[in-house]
Amino acid sequence: MLALALAVAPLSGPAYARAAPESFADLVDQVSNSVVNITTSTTVAAPTNVGPNFPPGSPFEDLFKDFGLPGPDGKKGPARPRRSNALGSGFVVSEDGYIVTNNHVIEGADEIEIEFFSGKRLEAKLVGTDPKTDIALLKVTSETPLPFVKFANSDKVRVGDWVMAMGNPLGQGFSASAGIISARNRELSGSYDDYLQTDAAINRGNSGGPLFDMQGEVVGVNTAILSPNGGSIGIGFSMTSNVVSKVVDQLKEFGETRRGWLGVKIQDVTPDMAEAMGLPAPEGALVSEVPDGPAKEAGIEAGDVITSFDGGEVKSTRDLVKRVADAPVGEKVRVTVLRDGKTETLLVTLGRRELAEGEQPPKAVQAPQEVEKDMLGLTLTPLTDALRSEMGLTKEASGLIIKSIDETSTAYEKGLRAGDLITEAGQKPVASMADFEDQVAAAKDAGRKSILLLIRRGGEPRFVALPME
Repeated sequence: MLALALAVAPLSGPAYARAAPESFADLVDQVSNSVVNITTSTTVAAPTNVGPNFPPGSPFEDLFKDFGLPGPDGKKGPARPRRSNALGSGFVVSEDGYIVTNNHVIEGADEIEIEFFSGKRLEAKLVGTDPKTDIALLKVTSETPLPFVKFANSDKVRVGDWVMAMGNPLGQGFSASAGIISARNRELSGSYDDYLQTDAAINRGNSGGPLFDMQGEVVGVNTAILSPNGGSIGIGFSMTSNVVSKVVDQLKEFGETRRGWLGVKIQDVTPDMAEAMGLPAPEGALVSEVPDGPAKEAGIEAGDVITSFDGGEVKSTRDLVKRVADAPVGEKVRVTVLRDGKTETLLVTLGRRELAEGEQPPKAVQAPQEVEKDMLGLTLTPLTDALRSEMGLTKEASGLIIKSIDETSTAYEKGLRAGDLITEAGQKPVASMADFEDQVAAAKDAGRKSILLLIRRGGEPRFVALPME
């Protein structure tokens, strides 16, 4: 009787899974008037490639000259630019005509035409773009208010929820496809990526179209597919609405994005690094370099582990990048760091990333010259003027060069390579072999199994936890 009672007990609360809708027709009717097809027109330069080598007098000779290609006599016909058209999708987010799509849909376009579900066509103007999230904002002028849709809170979307994609796949016109959220928090290639993965069919031409929840609100912008042949295989990606809505607000207000900038280079904390630094867990964002900027002015140092930003916990570099980007430029925020086993909270006034990109890192201090030495599978030597010149380093560059490395060593397995410049060991600057040996000894005395090295390769800093066995 107990088993029967359990079997027939009603389900309730968040664990209850709603059945699939009998039809998506009502949802399509609700949102279709806000979904648009986008046609772009671009001027393409005249071709400059050489045509096939037909013999003189060939009937094809005049044909190729007509297209501006050289004939067998080397003479070209009139070279003319041509027009190239592309198709995509989008959706209206305000009654006064703001339309969201993908940046790659309209990139380089001379003309943008919007087609509504009713068949009405309007010319669109570009308001602004954000290539980092592949989002673009357009604007049309309409004599009457336009039907529009709202953004949902994508943080509330769960794996398994039903969703519906709408757009213009393969140029076939308005189309709807349904599926579920297959995964969350997917990354593709960008610093600000936060994709929902769905098995709702998404094909070329769907780019920029909306992904709807069952209430008719937009949870994502269909952006990419994973496919060996260019067609849908049930793995599509939509940029989350929480990312898109922030970008759209900034593009609408400023015509560009204005992201916060902390001014640090960071990397994730690995278990080896956590052990080498005496951290309780491999969490937080490890600061590998602090160039001139807001963080340096606030006192953040290389080797600090950022554990909290503006009151929010930082578990990884991805957490920090998103929190900083979302914070307003010029705002003062509290940043909590772990330094030498102690917690410190610093007040940082954020800069603007778009203005700061491309800044050069500061120069290091000059080091004395010494002979090479073998340690931990590495052959190390201090920098000399000859080495600085050979490696393209500045005269102020300091540290120990890995002259060679035992390819059977743990150091090689950890990714160290000949030519790497070690600038810190045990979170202390090293300008000589004696500095390096002192830090190795100190780490061993502290019971550490690994020592944390800060290296530079191609000018980029990177922490590596090197076992001292």
